[in-house]
Amino acid sequence: MFYTPVLQHSEEKKNHTVCACAYRTAAANNNRLNAVPYHSKMADLLGSILNSMEKPPTVGSQESRRKAREQAARLKKMEELEKRKKAEFRKKMEKEVSEFIQDSAQQKRKYNPMGKIERSILHDVSEVAGLTSFSFGEEEESRYVMLFKKEQAALEETASSKTKKTEMCPNTNYRDKYVHLIGTSAAKDAAHTLEANRAYGCVPAANKRDTRSVEEAIDQIRAKKRQKQEEDSGAPSSSS
Repeated sequence: MFYTPVLQHSEEKKNHTVCACAYRTAAANNNRLNAVPYHSKMADLLGSILNSMEKPPTVGSQESRRKAREQAARLKKMEELEKRKKAEFRKKMEKEVSEFIQDSAQQKRKYNPMGKIERSILHDVSEVAGLTSFSFGEEEESRYVMLFKKEQAALEETASSKTKKTEMCPNTNYRDKYVHLIGTSAAKDAAHTLEANRAYGCVPAANKRDTRSVEEAIDQIRAKKRQKQEEDSGAPSSSS
């Protein structure tokens, strides 16, 4: 009778202790269950970061970069060589065009077939020198350039546009003309002075002769070239 409350109180205390232990155990298990996904997510995040980072170059990639650098160096060297060849070709054409201008016996010159770039350089040099140039030929491999002095180009253009006619400036025409005006002897002297030269038309050949030296002609061609480049470069700024 006297020990019953004590036993009951001890039993309740024991049950309370068991419940507290069970609660702590369940909470610990729950924390472990929740911790697994967190660590898994962190691992996935770290993995994606590592995968996105640039990997160190391998032997194969280093070899590819080395080959790319070598190829770029070769291309640059080829471009410089091509540029030097163009400059040398232009210098050669300037000398030949200058000699052609001074040669009073030549009114036109035909060049051997050449490539498109060479033809464009020759056209540019002839234009700066005050000549007329044309390209002829059907196929690209057979196209060539012909240079004409201005008076010769005009004569050939006139001859091609007209049908067959008598010569415009024969000696007899001058004689007949001056006979009616100043008499026979004066007409002969005038006709002799204005004797037609077949290469130049009705103008005395001495008036057609270029008295410049080769060096002077080349200097003038280059000066005209520089002036043309300056005008072309200054055109956009003046128009704006």
